[in-house]
Amino acid sequence: MGNLILAIASILLPPLGVALGKGIGGTFLVNLVLTLLFFIPGVLHALYVNFM
Repeated sequence: MGNLILAIASILLPPLGVALGKGIGGTFLVNLVLTLLFFIPGVLHALYVNFM
């Protein structure tokens, strides 16, 4: 159930998904910038960070 919530958060709000999975740090900031510049790279980065 936790992975499902993490996946949904990573797709809808990528920085939230990264924050839930890895905490707030450098990875979160990278994802925030990617999401603000282009949404799709932010989603891909969030899924990669949380599930690879």
